Amino acid sequence: MESGPAIFSGLVFALFGGGLAVWTGTRLRQRRPVADGVSPVASAAVAGVAALLALAVGTWCFTRV
Repeated sequence: MESGPAIFSGLVFALFGGGLAVWTGTRLRQRRPVADGVSPVASAAVAGVAALLALAVGTWCFTRV
């Protein structure tokens, strides 16, 4: 009964984390800012950590199925 919400949550977190990681990597490779008005190193670090956390939470949700 609880596997449906766990799969949905895991999928949402995995898609968000993967998308954020790809977007951040693309912006860094093009040497463009990740966020306007913020230090490039700090914004890339925060976005990278957020992407990794979202992927970790998505993985954790999938282990609960």
